[in-house]
Amino acid sequence: MLAMLIGCGLRRGELLALRVDSIQLREERWVIADLLGKAGHIRTIPVLDWIETAVKKWKEASGVTSGALFRSITKTGKVWGNGMTPKVLWEVVKEASVRADIPKLAPHDLRRTCARLCHLAGGELDRIQFLLGHVSIQTTEHYLGCKQKLRHAVNDKLGIEPEEKKRSDCGADNPPLADFLRSSAI
Repeated sequence: MLAMLIGCGLRRGELLALRVDSIQLREERWVIADLLGKAGHIRTIPVLDWIETAVKKWKEASGVTSGALFRSITKTGKVWGNGMTPKVLWEVVKEASVRADIPKLAPHDLRRTCARLCHLAGGELDRIQFLLGHVSIQTTEHYLGCKQKLRHAVNDKLGIEPEEKKRSDCGADNPPLADFLRSSAI
């Protein structure tokens, strides 16, 4: 469960709603297929190989073959019921946070961590937004703590700049700029 939260950026409710048949092989990649997210938005989430391996081990150890993927476990270690409550998930995360010596860790913190790790690995903002199922890019920016950096703007180096800061009518001094302007509908 922790792997799904941090590696796939799932919301608590999305994780608890997962079914065994939600994890499918599509285009030679394991995914959570057609996940129904917040506000009824449907998306497909890539599942990393190590997460799929962990899920496979869970299914083998638990004997879960259909229905809810994650279930409660009794004190005697037996899988019980047809799902899991948010309170049980909180307890699982709380126990993991104690083992990792991380105070006050919540399931949603793992979702934000997924977003930040994606960003640190060079993930594009819009792709992170899509992974997390955010309607607004501002929500994703908030997760990442992003702010626009005007000193080093993303459009500073488009590859069509005139050489030596020369400005001409059509960029004739710079073939890439001239080609761009000729091919663009201005």
